[in-house]
Amino acid sequence: MNDMSKPAAVKMPIPFVDLQAQRRRLGDSVEEGMRRVLTHGQFVMGPEVGQLEKALSEFCGVPHVIACANGTDALNLAMRALGIGAGDAVIVPAFSFSASVEAVLLLGATPVFCDVQTDSCNIDIKSMAGAVAAAREAGLNPRAVMPVDLFGLPADYASLDTAAASHGLAIVADAAQSFGASRGNRQVGTFGHIAATSFFPSKPLGCYGDGGAVFTADAEAAALLRSLRQHGEGRDRYDTVRIGINSRLDSLQAAVLLAKLSIFAEEIELRQQVAERYSAALADVVEVPVIDRKARSVWAQYTIKVDNRDRVAAGLKAVGVPTAIYYPRSLNHQPAYRGYPTVAGGVPVAEALAQRVLSLPCHPYLDVATQDYIIDQLRAVIAAA
Repeated sequence: MNDMSKPAAVKMPIPFVDLQAQRRRLGDSVEEGMRRVLTHGQFVMGPEVGQLEKALSEFCGVPHVIACANGTDALNLAMRALGIGAGDAVIVPAFSFSASVEAVLLLGATPVFCDVQTDSCNIDIKSMAGAVAAAREAGLNPRAVMPVDLFGLPADYASLDTAAASHGLAIVADAAQSFGASRGNRQVGTFGHIAATSFFPSKPLGCYGDGGAVFTADAEAAALLRSLRQHGEGRDRYDTVRIGINSRLDSLQAAVLLAKLSIFAEEIELRQQVAERYSAALADVVEVPVIDRKARSVWAQYTIKVDNRDRVAAGLKAVGVPTAIYYPRSLNHQPAYRGYPTVAGGVPVAEALAQRVLSLPCHPYLDVATQDYIIDQLRAVIAAA
């Protein structure tokens, strides 16, 4: 199909994530928030940061939220607060973005790769146990596991809590893609000993630059995190009591997030509607995401599994449908990480997923006509492949 045969209601090019549509929905609220920052002039850690931390705490029901500069720092700070460092091992699923393992390595700790589940793409608990054994065989001290809530779906934290406790592991939840999701009656942010998220612009709740946050119910850990994000300060900025980092959130980004948080619940519902339409229309031709009844995804990505992925992606590109691959290579095959331990037997599921996953446009402002066009084109491409 060429541009002449597409429905008139479908506007080209189709954005993968439509931040401009979101901006129109927000009206002047983002600009008003930015103007307030420009007026008071506290551009780093201004009052908007504290307001955002309080709003995020109320949204997900966790007592302490510590905003920071980005999602990688959020993971790094979480592990610093747990005292993780050289000689320690952190179990990391091999199917994730590099930031998950990068945050471990920046502390001098060692990542040990485990496999993920075929259906959810989240951490495989049996493989995690094998990775603990691999860590000990390598002379490392297993300290933590980092489940990654891939594509917006929270991991099975009830099972993880039991398994991690049996191995003496803390849980650092990588919620970079899942903030706003839930499992049972609990929101993401309340899972694990400490959770971390990212506010990168393409995330379900994203700012207009980099940003992140750490979540914990532990008041002592929260106080430590606030010191660590600001150069290890004690009583004041010139009282340095520990080695910290510079990971403060800009006030402008906090203002953006406050505006977006006001419509976030509505956007989550809209994302759910898009995902449900996709799954109903595509389940007979591709492998659609599997969400168990106890969980609710925030749909950071709508990711299908297909054979002949490159041909399918090329076919969709030819008719104006953008796609993305998250992720084309498992972490244990990344050149920078090839020397680090992997669970005995390897990570075959992660390696297979890297060859088959394909993400479709998915955002709250994906109108029905455009979604139907994407569905029709994908079905046509699959039939011709």
